[in-house]
Amino acid sequence: MSQFEKVKAELLTSPKTWLVTGVAGFIGSNLLETLLKLNQKVIGLDNFATGHQHNLDEVKNIVTEIQWSNFTFHNGDIRNYSDCEAAVKGADYILHQAALGSVPRSIADPIMTNSANITGFLNMLQAAKEQNVKSFTYAASSSTYGDHPALPKLEENIGNPLSPYAVTKYVNELYAAVFAKTYGFKSIGLRYFNVFGQRQDPNGAYAAVIPKWTAAMIQGNDVFINGDGETSRDFCFIENTVQMNILAATAPEESKDAVYNVAVGDRTTLNDLYSAIKTALSENEVAVKGALIYRDFRAGDVRHSQADVSKAEKALGYQPEFRILEGISKAMPWYKSFIS
Repeated sequence: MSQFEKVKAELLTSPKTWLVTGVAGFIGSNLLETLLKLNQKVIGLDNFATGHQHNLDEVKNIVTEIQWSNFTFHNGDIRNYSDCEAAVKGADYILHQAALGSVPRSIADPIMTNSANITGFLNMLQAAKEQNVKSFTYAASSSTYGDHPALPKLEENIGNPLSPYAVTKYVNELYAAVFAKTYGFKSIGLRYFNVFGQRQDPNGAYAAVIPKWTAAMIQGNDVFINGDGETSRDFCFIENTVQMNILAATAPEESKDAVYNVAVGDRTTLNDLYSAIKTALSENEVAVKGALIYRDFRAGDVRHSQADVSKAEKALGYQPEFRILEGISKAMPWYKSFIS
C-alpha cells in the first residue's frame, strides 16, 4: 500500500477539518472534491477573482448530500486579515491555494499580483500561526527557479526570478522560512510545475496552455505556439497535485519547513503537447480544423523546465500516478462536455 493510500485510510477513520483557500478555483475545487469524498470537513475561502461558482456546483453534483453538508463556504478575500481569521477558526489543516497566477498577468499588473500573492499569503500565514493549526501547506511555484539553467530542477538550486509573479512566489518561501525560524511555525511549500486537468479554466487572457489549446481545437479555432514549439515543460496532472497536498498536510514534523517539487520528472515540448491533445480529441470524436501558428517567444518565459521529484518521494512518499498522456486522456471528456 502506498503512503497516499495509507493516509486516505487514516483520514476515513479519523476525519479532520481542512481549510482550502481559493476553493472555487481549479486546484482548490479538485482538493475540495477529494476531501469531501474522504468524508472530511472542509472550510472554503474564495472571492471569485479567478474561481467560479460552477466549479463548486460541479463538486456538489459529484459528492453525496451528506458529504456536501460537510462543506462551509466563506466569500472572502485573503487580502483582508479579518476574512483570514474567520476562515481559519476550527481548521486542523490549511491548504493555501488562493493567488493570482500567470506570468503575463503579473507583468501587466504587478501591484495586484503583489497584493494577492504576498499580502494575502502573509495574512493567511499569520492567521494560521495565531490559530496554531496542525499544518500549513501552500502553493509555491516552479517559477522560483528563474534563470537557473540546470535540469532537472532541484529544490536547493534556484536562480534570479524572471517575472513579478516569480518574485511573489519566492517571497512566500522566504516568509515561510522566517516564520519557522522566528516563531517555530513550520509549513510546506509545493512548487507546482504546470498543473493541468479537469476544471482548469479555458477562458480569459491568462488561461493555461492545455485548456486554452483544447478549447481552441474543439471550437475549430487556430492554435498559437509562442516560439518554435521546442520549449518544454513538466506537465503535472491535477490528481498528482491533490496527492501531494494531502501528503504534505499530514507529513511528520521533520518533513516540514521545506519546499517540494510537484511534477512527474519528465519534459514535454509544446509541439508534442499539441500532438497529444489532437490525438486525445480524435479519440473523443472531435476533429481538429484550425491551423497551428507559430509566433514570437513570450516575455518572462523559461525555455525548459523539468523537476526532480526524488525529495518528495523520499520525505513524503509521493508517487505520481499520472503522466501527461494519461492525464490528458482522463481530462479530455470533461473538456469536451464543458466547452461543447
